[in-house]
Formats: sequence, structure tokens, C-alpha cells
Amino acid sequence: MASKPCAKSFCPRLVPTGQRYCEQHRKQVQQTQDKKRGTAHQRGYDGRWQKARIGFLNKHPLCVHCAANNVIEPAVVVDHIVPHKGDKDAFWNRANWQPLCKRCHDIKTATEDGGFGR
Repeated sequence: MASKPCAKSFCPRLVPTGQRYCEQHRKQVQQTQDKKRGTAHQRGYDGRWQKARIGFLNKHPLCVHCAANNVIEPAVVVDHIVPHKGDKDAFWNRANWQPLCKRCHDIKTATEDGGFGR
């Protein structure tokens, strides 16, 4: 398996290709990013969002990505098609919402953001 140095300055550890940091520094970087990102509530995912989410999923119960591939899978996530990045208008714009299953949402997030929630 190919490896490369950890991206943290002066760290001597090697990491598999495709990863940036060793386990120790990955945790440190994630904690720093989580602090900058704020809590789910601070990002707008509060009681009002939970009510809107439930209503949207009741009206749109199937994952649109799976349905496009002729697979029937229940949606459990209301995804922002274009990430809102804290913009409240984009956050609440229902035309920017789509129902996804967890698997499709995780794949989309990892692909578009370079990782989960980053």
C-alpha cells in the first residue's frame, strides 16, 4: 500500500495515499474544524428546521438519487442541493432542497465538500 508523510508540519508518521493526516492529527484537525463550524443549532438546524424537514420528507418520501437509478429507497435527509454556507435565504429556499437516503447524502457530501461536513 502506497503511503506519504502526514500533512502536519514535522510529523514523521506515514499515512495511506488518499489521507492527509495521521490518526492523531486527523482528530486534532477535525476538532478545530468542528469548533469553527458551530453546532447544528447554530447553523440553523433547530426546531423550526425539524418541523420543515419532517413536512418535506412526508411530501417527498423517496431518495431522488436512488429513484434516478430505478431504485426505491426511503429518504431520511433533506439535502441542500447547493450548500447554503450559512446564507439563511439559501437555507430556507425549498427549491434548493432534495430528499436523499443517508448513503446518497454521505456520498454527495464527501464528493462536494471533500469530506463529511467540511
